[in-house]
Parts: sequence; structure tokens; C-alpha cells
Amino acid sequence: MISYLTRRVMYALPIMLGVAFLCFMLVHISPGDPLVSILPPDASVDLQKQLMELYGFNRSYPEQFLNWVWRALHGDLGSSIATGRPVAQEVFKAVGNTFMLATLATLIGFFLGSLFGFVAGYMRNSWLDKLASFISVIGVSVPHYWLGMVLVIVFSSQLMWLPATGAGPGGSGSWQWDAEHIKYLIMPAVTMSFIPMGIIARTVRALVADILAQEFVVGLKARGLSEYGVFMHVVKNCAPTALAVMGLQLGYLLGGSILIETVFSWPGTGFLLNQAIFQRDLPLLQGTILVLALFFVALNLLVDILQTLFDPRIERG
Repeated sequence: MISYLTRRVMYALPIMLGVAFLCFMLVHISPGDPLVSILPPDASVDLQKQLMELYGFNRSYPEQFLNWVWRALHGDLGSSIATGRPVAQEVFKAVGNTFMLATLATLIGFFLGSLFGFVAGYMRNSWLDKLASFISVIGVSVPHYWLGMVLVIVFSSQLMWLPATGAGPGGSGSWQWDAEHIKYLIMPAVTMSFIPMGIIARTVRALVADILAQEFVVGLKARGLSEYGVFMHVVKNCAPTALAVMGLQLGYLLGGSILIETVFSWPGTGFLLNQAIFQRDLPLLQGTILVLALFFVALNLLVDILQTLFDPRIERG
């Protein structure tokens, strides 16, 4: 296992370098002035040159890239052009908020998806199977930003049960796990959970249907094993694949929640990326993408380790 972990970490290094390079090039070749958010309309040429030199934009692209990578290796992601605050401080605060939201959404999606998947797999071709399959297709197909707006209209504007936007009365800086703050988390988490719910439901249904058709299940039933015992064997055989799907979905939600966080004004990485894109805040944009890529690689490594613990047939030598 130690040798496997060492190899995976070594494999991750060129991946991260490639992600850093693509991130750097994509944000630099996009049109627009990177200093537009802080320069006044009547800024002099001398002021523009001073700021370009201050942020290093007057250097060549290879020099800028190497300098950025070197500083990132030392934990310095630069300073935000729009706010002047350290990028690392902004990003890790947003990552914490997104991780909290994405984890809750993944747990909701995993619970409901597993429930619908097992029901559909055990009761194939019944009306419950068709209903669960229909719900899973809806979860994957419905545009989530549209669903978020519908929930805001229904539960916030009409029924006034839940707050529409934000992360609590005092913002994310004063977050507490109490009823007053959790209200702000419910709608974005439910909205975000629809994609993993649909994907996991369809995955689990296919797994359960395939496992129930295996000869060892027929043999277990012939030996008089109870339905609960057979069910536990099915769960153990489904767990590694379902866990891998859940880990991937959590990774996707960490980096792909920009629309949902914008709809609910949730101060996470998606909301931060949205601001950085519109303000053309290159240091903030690069730092956010790089940190999210690091989290995704680390999450995949964690899922591989957990798969080994759940399924001893998987060797990580």
C-alpha cells in the first residue's frame, strides 16, 4: 500500500503541472485587460505600466508561469487584483464553504440514489422500478440553476419558509451549525444533490440487477440464507463501485457548483470563480482552479484507499 501511495503521489505531480499550465494559458489568452477592475477609466499610461510591473504582467508568459509555479510551491498564490487580499486566504475560505455544501449534497444524493437504486434493482420491471428510474432521469436532466430558481420562488418568495440567498445572518464568517444557519444550506444542498442522486440511482440499479442474477446469489438462497443476509451480500458487492461514483460526484460538485452558488449567493469556490471571471482577476482565478484540481486528485486517492478497505479483492500493491 505504501508503494502504491508513493506511485500515485508521483503520478499526481505531472498532472498538477499540466493543470497549472492549462489554467495559466487559458486565463491569459482570453481577451480583456487583467487590470480593468482596479484601473480608473482615465488612468494614465504611466499608472498602467506601474501596475503591470507590480503584478508581473509585463514579463513574458514563460517567465510569468515559472514565477507563479515557484511561488505556488511555497504556498504563495499571489494577491487578488480586485481586493488586494491574499489569494490563498480567499480560496481556502471559499473551499471550506463549498466543501460543506458539496458534502451535504453528496450525502443526500447518495442516500436517495442508493434507496431508489436498490428499490429499482430488487423490483425490476415493476411500477416502483419505473418510478425510481423516472426520478433518477429527472435528477440528471433538469437544469440545476433552473431548479434552484424554482425552489427560491416556491419556498422563499411564496411560502417564506427558507431564506433565498446567503450563508447566514452574519455571513460565512460567523457560520454555526444551528437551525438559523442551516436554513441557508437546505435549498442549495438539495438543488446540488439532484445530479449525484440520479447518477448513483442508475448505477446502483444496474449493479443490483447484475448481482442478483449471479450464480452465487442463487446458491445463497438455495442454502436457506435469509433475505437480509442476501441483501448484505449485495450491498458489499455494490459498495466499491458506488463509493467510487460518490467520490467522483463529490469532486465534480467541488468544482462545478458555479451556477448553483451564484443563484443562492453561497460564498464558495463557484461564486468566487464567477466573480474572478467577470472581474478578470487572474491571480484569484488561477489560484482557485489550481486548489480545486489538488482537491480532486487527493479525493480520488482517498476513494482508491477506501475501495481497498471495502473490497479485499482489490490489490493496491
